[in-house]
Amino acid sequence: MKLVVAYLGTAFHGWQRQARQMTVQGELERMLTKLAAGFPVTVVGAGRTDAGVHAAAQTAHVDLPTSIPPEGLVRALNHLLPRDIRVRSAHRVDAAFHARKSALGKRYIYRARWREASLPWHGLRTAVVAPPQNPESVRAAAALLSGRHDWASFTVPYPDSHSTERVLFRISLRERRDGLDLAFIGEGFLRYQVRRMVGALFEVGWNRRSVAEIQTLIEQPTPGAPLWTAPAVGLTLERVYYRSSALLSSD
Repeated sequence: MKLVVAYLGTAFHGWQRQARQMTVQGELERMLTKLAAGFPVTVVGAGRTDAGVHAAAQTAHVDLPTSIPPEGLVRALNHLLPRDIRVRSAHRVDAAFHARKSALGKRYIYRARWREASLPWHGLRTAVVAPPQNPESVRAAAALLSGRHDWASFTVPYPDSHSTERVLFRISLRERRDGLDLAFIGEGFLRYQVRRMVGALFEVGWNRRSVAEIQTLIEQPTPGAPLWTAPAVGLTLERVYYRSSALLSSD
């Protein structure tokens, strides 16, 4: 069964199950095991999100030991799960489908605002940061990021991946009345990569780092480079792409 799941990540220690910590995967598995009369159920996600990061459409798959209609599964899970996790849909899929291995790409949006939100619920998924003093340099630096690169400078010093090379298909910046939305579409992302890309762009905008330095960090990967990591609260996994690579270039 393919599940599309939304969650507000504030209360969770990320997606991946952890002993003695509340996680999104852990809660889903706990409730699915309950629906399966105690039979252990494993949920496989399209990727991990870090503590405090949100998702509008995380994708997962699960093999169920019992036959539950998709619509019934959605209702049952949303009845059992905490309110900050919602299962948006469930569909039967071929056994060859794999939430992570079948994914063609992912879309993340980072929402930055220059002041606290006047409506409290708007602040749940936005980070309050200082506005860039040099917005044009932010755009110039962002233009360097697209393409296939070694992203070692933009992840943790010791990533749990065999390769730190990934393709970033597209990055777009959208000005808001009181902030900026940064959208990233890529084949996959390393741990902290999106938040560290955002942090590097804001450092350029604050005149703490030059556009040329961003180019150097890309061309000469430096594990654990001293980049600012933007707060988790502003980041949302918006979509996981599966069907056609043409979707990777669309909004």
